[in-house]
Amino acid sequence: MFNMVFDIQIGNYKLGMLEKVVVDRSVEQLADTAVITLPGTAYNKTLDVESKIKRGDKIAVQFGYDNSLVDEFDGYLESIHTDDESITINCEDPIFLYRVALDNIELKAPTVKSILDYVNQKVSAYYPNDDPFTLNCDYDFSYDKFVINNATGYDVLKQIQDEAKPNVYLKGHVLHVHPQYSQIFGSAVYDFSVNIDSEGCELKYRDIDERKLMIEVEAKGKDGKVVKIDVGSIGGDKETLKISGVTNIDSLKKLAQERLNQKAYTGLEGSFKSWLVPYCDAGYKAKIIDKDYEYKNGWYYVLGVKTEFSKNADSREIKLGKKLSDG
Repeated sequence: MFNMVFDIQIGNYKLGMLEKVVVDRSVEQLADTAVITLPGTAYNKTLDVESKIKRGDKIAVQFGYDNSLVDEFDGYLESIHTDDESITINCEDPIFLYRVALDNIELKAPTVKSILDYVNQKVSAYYPNDDPFTLNCDYDFSYDKFVINNATGYDVLKQIQDEAKPNVYLKGHVLHVHPQYSQIFGSAVYDFSVNIDSEGCELKYRDIDERKLMIEVEAKGKDGKVVKIDVGSIGGDKETLKISGVTNIDSLKKLAQERLNQKAYTGLEGSFKSWLVPYCDAGYKAKIIDKDYEYKNGWYYVLGVKTEFSKNADSREIKLGKKLSDG
């Protein structure tokens, strides 16, 4: 029987008790998050943490089995809630630092790179005693215009990720913006007979011929006119991407085709649950082994991982993306 252990540091405060922590990491969302739940009382006394921690405090979360602690989350405290007889601490990864108000401005014919260079300049000025924020961007996408109005740097990053669909993350003081599937950060191996929980398995195998999918990009240009681009097959599901400030047909077609390529493939889709070992993260590749149905075997891109931990239970929910290669 494994002994469940944790080490959670918030600012100068180290947690001594825990109900559970949920870490949600995904290439499809801007910020990775951690939600820490504490009991509202301990030894018949109300637990007072709000006087010890505050918004913006750094947070480091480790947990694991026996004496083997693994770094699961690093970021900042975003908010504290004391409801339902418990204390909930909401945390964001270092993208939290981009919650800085920007000047209102209209950028004409900007690329994603030029927009984010502007954002980095403003965010760096907000933290004059820290190293400046820099950009590593190989995502080729252009707007006719881009309007920043009553927005933070975080809002701009989220808009670009929602509209153009790149993978956005912060490593140190370097903001990375890359196409999805272009980077693999690690690997993990899962076997249906060894470390896939049958009760938490929501995987389905589908052939590409069964995945009739139409991707529609609906764009509004600076003149207010709406342009629509459709890529894919009729007779199945339809996904609509909405974007403003873009009317370049080639850019819109490229966006639609990349989204279709991510969604239309032969292989498994959905999610499954495992345990803390092996470690797995968003942006990893996961090898799936099914000895009963070997045609399902292969390496898949991991879109997201939701990890839950308490003193009595643990799980990782792995969400698969496109199949990368045969096993």
